[in-house]
Amino acid sequence: MSEPSDEQAAMQHYLVCGTEDCQENGQFYCNACHRPLCEQCRDQHQKSPNTKNHEIVLYRHRKQQLPVEICQDHPTRNKELFCRECSIPICSKCSTMKEHKGHAIDDLEEIYADKYAVRQGEFSKIQKYFLPTTEDLKSDIEEDVIEIKKIMKSFRASIKAEAESLKKLVDEVTSESIENTHSMEKSLLKMLKSQETTYDDYITYLWKMSDEFQEYLSISNQKFLFTKTTRIQPIPETTKPVPPVFTAGRFSKNDVTKLLGRLWVSDHKGNLVQTDLQGNLLQKIKTNVGFEGFHTATQDGDLIYTDKDKKVIYKITPDRKITEFIKPGHWKPRSVHSSCINGDILVGMEINVEAKVTRYSKTGKEIQNIQRDNQGQELYTYPNYITENINGDICTSDFRKRSIVVVNKSGNHRFSYTGQGSRFCPCGICTDILGHILMCDSFSDTVHLLDQDGGFLSVIFSPQQGIKRPRGVCVDVENNLYVGQDRTNIVTVYKYLQ
Repeated sequence: MSEPSDEQAAMQHYLVCGTEDCQENGQFYCNACHRPLCEQCRDQHQKSPNTKNHEIVLYRHRKQQLPVEICQDHPTRNKELFCRECSIPICSKCSTMKEHKGHAIDDLEEIYADKYAVRQGEFSKIQKYFLPTTEDLKSDIEEDVIEIKKIMKSFRASIKAEAESLKKLVDEVTSESIENTHSMEKSLLKMLKSQETTYDDYITYLWKMSDEFQEYLSISNQKFLFTKTTRIQPIPETTKPVPPVFTAGRFSKNDVTKLLGRLWVSDHKGNLVQTDLQGNLLQKIKTNVGFEGFHTATQDGDLIYTDKDKKVIYKITPDRKITEFIKPGHWKPRSVHSSCINGDILVGMEINVEAKVTRYSKTGKEIQNIQRDNQGQELYTYPNYITENINGDICTSDFRKRSIVVVNKSGNHRFSYTGQGSRFCPCGICTDILGHILMCDSFSDTVHLLDQDGGFLSVIFSPQQGIKRPRGVCVDVENNLYVGQDRTNIVTVYKYLQ
């Protein structure tokens, strides 16, 4: 905030000139006389032999008059001096005493004026900067609270929608299974009916045979001795039907959680693959991109991915409808991240030798561009992976700069991380619920862990854990860490935070 002009100050603080019988505005002040002066009286004051050496300043720059305080040791004198060694105010007679002999003595009024000016400056800072800035930050927090509630409401709605979808699938499978039991029952009953008919026919046959033999037995002569003996047909063989057995599944809460999880993975050929948490393929999309962190999933379940050749950012809804979401003009979008804080879309992009990070709303409206630091230096050269921390910091992995570049949510540069060795090849980057920053170093085949302020904590994964050329990394809501490895088609899952 700029200071008011002399004219404005005079208008805001109209003071009567301290010269007797003068009623003009006292916009000046004599520090020696401790009284306000108008412009005319100031000129006369500076010409008078007795006052021409007095210090006259603008009223707002005046020295504060020293409060009168009587010396306890010399009640007839006022404290007007300051002993620098003893750090106490004293009177002129005290300055001649043995305990202050040889000590540096200052004018107490000047000390008081300096201290007063410092306090006035601090007061001004509080009023003009700290209070309004803090109020703005508090307002931001209140907005964030509203936004977080909105996000979590949407998140819960998405979970419920997915659960309803799962219930629907369970109902469909149940209906199909019950229908199958009806078909099986019908088939089994048909087979049993056929067997029953077979035995009915055989019983009829047996009665017929019984009648014939009875007739032979009733003949009183030897005629039946010369008839051909009839052989009785054997009892028909039938197969006893084996009814199906229902084996109840034993499902845990974890099994259901896994059913609700989805993972999007991309490779260097531009394939976007969605799997469940068991690795089963759900869908596959072919794009024109590779290597960079060119895709992200939103809280609404949409997939967003960049196409640097077409200079378009696409959106795929859960029902697999593909639309052109954002067109950043001549800039080539390289990396993208959907904010878990407010749903904003962060895009790292470049054109020729320039690069920047642009923030869009969840509807695709451009909100912010971040390109240079406070000294006008370029922040980015090739922002190939991007994410957001819990405090709103934007963390970018810059391949050509060989560094992790972190700015706050206003776009001010906070720090850069350049690895632990002479060579560093930063790739995938993410953050966890504690605000830690995790990133892949493809040169050393490691995953580094930083604190929220860029301090190196440790290498959490290395070739000793079987990591080879780590390229992508993310943490899910269960604190599982997923590490994608270049050219192997392998995503390794670790239990990261217990």
